[in-house]
Amino acid sequence: MKADVKKVLTGCLLLSFVWTGCQSGPQAEKQQTSGREKTAFQTSQPWRPTIDNRADVAIVYGVGGNPSDKKKQKMSFEERVQSWRDHGYITHFMTGSAWGEYQDYFTGQWDGKWHLDEGQVTKKGDTIWHGHMVPYIVPSKNFIKYMQEKHIKRVIDAGIDAIYLEEPEFWARGGYSEAFKREWKEYYGFDWRPQHESAENTYLSNKLKYHLYYRALNEMFTYAKEYGKSKGMNIRCYVPTHSLVNYSQWQIVSPEASLASLPCVDGYIAQVWTGTSREPNFFDGVKKERVFENAFLEYGCMESMTAPTGRKVYFLTDPIEDWPRDWADYKKNYQATFTAKLLYPDNNNYEVMPWPERIYEGLYRTSANSEEKTRIPRFYSTQMQVMINTLNNMPLSDNRVSGSEGISVLMANSLMFQRAPEPVAGYDDPQLSNFYGQALPFLKRGVPVHLMHIENVSYPENWKKTKVLLMSYSNMKPLDKTAHQYIADWVKNGGVLVYSATDKDSFQSVQEWWNQEGNSYKAPSEHLFELLGLDPDLKEGEYAAGKGTVYVFREDPKDFVMKADGDKDYVATVKRLYEQNARAGELQFKNNFYLERGAYDLVSVMDESVSDEPYTVKGLLIDLFDPELPVLSEKVVRPNEQAFLLDINRVENPNQPQVLCGAARVYDEEAKASSYSFVAKSPIETTNVMRVLLPNEPKSVKITDAKGKELSDASSTWDAGSRTCLLKFENSPEGIHVAYAW
Repeated sequence: MKADVKKVLTGCLLLSFVWTGCQSGPQAEKQQTSGREKTAFQTSQPWRPTIDNRADVAIVYGVGGNPSDKKKQKMSFEERVQSWRDHGYITHFMTGSAWGEYQDYFTGQWDGKWHLDEGQVTKKGDTIWHGHMVPYIVPSKNFIKYMQEKHIKRVIDAGIDAIYLEEPEFWARGGYSEAFKREWKEYYGFDWRPQHESAENTYLSNKLKYHLYYRALNEMFTYAKEYGKSKGMNIRCYVPTHSLVNYSQWQIVSPEASLASLPCVDGYIAQVWTGTSREPNFFDGVKKERVFENAFLEYGCMESMTAPTGRKVYFLTDPIEDWPRDWADYKKNYQATFTAKLLYPDNNNYEVMPWPERIYEGLYRTSANSEEKTRIPRFYSTQMQVMINTLNNMPLSDNRVSGSEGISVLMANSLMFQRAPEPVAGYDDPQLSNFYGQALPFLKRGVPVHLMHIENVSYPENWKKTKVLLMSYSNMKPLDKTAHQYIADWVKNGGVLVYSATDKDSFQSVQEWWNQEGNSYKAPSEHLFELLGLDPDLKEGEYAAGKGTVYVFREDPKDFVMKADGDKDYVATVKRLYEQNARAGELQFKNNFYLERGAYDLVSVMDESVSDEPYTVKGLLIDLFDPELPVLSEKVVRPNEQAFLLDINRVENPNQPQVLCGAARVYDEEAKASSYSFVAKSPIETTNVMRVLLPNEPKSVKITDAKGKELSDASSTWDAGSRTCLLKFENSPEGIHVAYAW
């Protein structure tokens, strides 16, 4: 995760590599294949009691640490790994694929040659830096070899069997270095062209950036798997990455969906958090932050990218963000992004936080108008820990988020190819409005739109949720003509396609398959329409194609959101086609989303929607966004708010004593006929609160520390109506022992 995507940080202290002997062996390797890997976090630090958050996996960052760390890393990589293993964690490894503590490469220590010319460079000739002597990289074949030999080999030798190469990123404003020019000549066969001079040059430049990181990850991961196999290890390889939505917004190019089909890629981390989701967009003529809606689309983008290929994806949420703000701001937006990710019931793998050292030990503003800074307030650390501990037991669910299903928005990796830091002649797409113009008019009306990647259209699984496909080539282009055959076949079998574009933007004429190799289409849509048996140059209107329907708007989707009431005709037409042509039932509009997921209730109510009505949940409810964990008979959720609730009436095995929720992780449970005990672990300097379900009011409660000493400040309060005890005490990673008797 970047420290600032708008102004890349400079001046970070140089961290040194500490090369030590390998401390691995059969026992370490065996540990890596045992235990579950449902929750994780990433850290560059060794274990310490203030950051012991008790997720399943500690992803140890960087052989030499994290370039953003302010202090030089004193412990070796192997020592940091061992410190987490010693406290019961499975350990994985993460490092940057576009930046990192790789100074020995750039300064010639590795191969005797300086490689600072391999940094990404802007039009002005400035290197794009992530920190001092940490440039964003043009990933040459030589750099790939360096990563294989100096980093990947070492961590596998340390017994690590899961490797994460994060953020394969090439900035759209880069593309002017000598290294990039060399790669251009090799890839295209002709001399480099400045990207700012035309739409075609912009497209070709970004397409090459995409290829370079596709090649880099393919070769690094393939090496990891082969080297691991030589040692009798099964190495799993993951890509932590922002969503395609966010990279397109922030003008960054990355391989994204194409990686999901590589045999060497086992999955992803969906790096979605407040910092990505608060990027403003347009709706109803207004540009502003829409954090929940953006997060919902970002997680949906990552899920749809991986689900058809069967890859694993961890959903990440950050209780703070990279940009320094106040604690109330962090809390509000954390709740929005956290709710959004839980509205996807087909996934239950989570990165519970990045950088716990930053979250627990960092100093941030006490209020928006104050420069006073403090560490995380106790009420917020308690709430956060309640939330992340639910993730350890979050169930998958066959339930669907409320709303009319079946509307999909088509996406392509080439969304990133048409982004540029300067205006491109003949093209304008403020804040990615051609994408949001298709998604927000329905999402804001309570329709859980599904995002579909054109790279995945060959998978039958991809089409199961789609009745109406919304599509535009105004802001993206198809890289492969074979995708059109799958789309055309789906329409002819009864699907409804709504195509919205003028097809007059300057990217329509870039050098690509639709105007090469014997093809002479003016726009790629002409090829699709021809496959559908229609006039290639379709006018606006409705057309039959086999058993299906095609409706064409000769308007770019940005017009639907950049103008007030600009989406009226679009929404009305899609509603009619959904109900009459797709025969998918009534397209219902509302201002909220609700999901019942096991014993949990997830609610989000949107503003700028069809009404300002609140949403009310009734039951025997614990409010998991309230650090006091109150028991409620109803919860009212208002516009621009979310709720995360546990309904005690839906708890499995309600007569069995159990911890329903809490700000610590529970171990060593023991239930007998008239007693119940457990051990609770969480970081020091945080306060635990728990709701414990018991069959009867306890006659005694004993709360002791790891040495058996009773805690004088602990409390336990019985609530007869819910048959729960509200338990409070100060946390300890060594464990607090709780024993009830009745």
